[in-house]
Amino acid sequence: MSMIGTAIERARMLLWRRKQSTSTSLREYFRTRYDIDVGMHSYGCFDRWRMPGPLKVGRYCSVAGTARIVPANHPHSALTTHPILYERKFGVVDRDLIHAEPLVIEDDVWIGQNAILLPGCKHIGRGAIVGAGAVVSRNVGAYQVVAGVPARKIKDRFRPEIAEAIEASRWWERDVPELARLYAQNPSAFTDPAPRQLEALFGSTR
Repeated sequence: MSMIGTAIERARMLLWRRKQSTSTSLREYFRTRYDIDVGMHSYGCFDRWRMPGPLKVGRYCSVAGTARIVPANHPHSALTTHPILYERKFGVVDRDLIHAEPLVIEDDVWIGQNAILLPGCKHIGRGAIVGAGAVVSRNVGAYQVVAGVPARKIKDRFRPEIAEAIEASRWWERDVPELARLYAQNPSAFTDPAPRQLEALFGSTR
């Protein structure tokens, strides 16, 4: 790419990122160019160096600007751990030999500052929270809160019956104007969700 083309590209990215929660152009660009598929209203994912593909992120996810993904490990059982044995750019092998598996981050996940997702983590369930500074080496279940080095489950966000009601509501499929209207009807269903409230509010709008 020419210097002018690079400058135009940077200007375009800056403009898109100002509206990263809602920009469809930014999402299409990252999906087709970097295999990074980000749902609407999610932010903090549009950085191919810090959050490389293949990656699928759901809707309404909050990813801190210092969180990052480590897509692959160095081979510790080979003669050397140096990437000369698996990256063709070093001139030893004729093709790249390590291909990262896709990481799936479901809807409404919060990933805190300086969290690191290692190759052993391939799925983070809906509504999970990854604490600041956590080093995650395994999958995280839905609505779990994990923290620490290595990251371990601290607690569940909700009791099972509340988590089931939230799942049944499928609130994340709705856009902001509709959520605003529903919030105005019953704010406590959002701030302190309970099964009956959620069923009444979201069930009546299907």
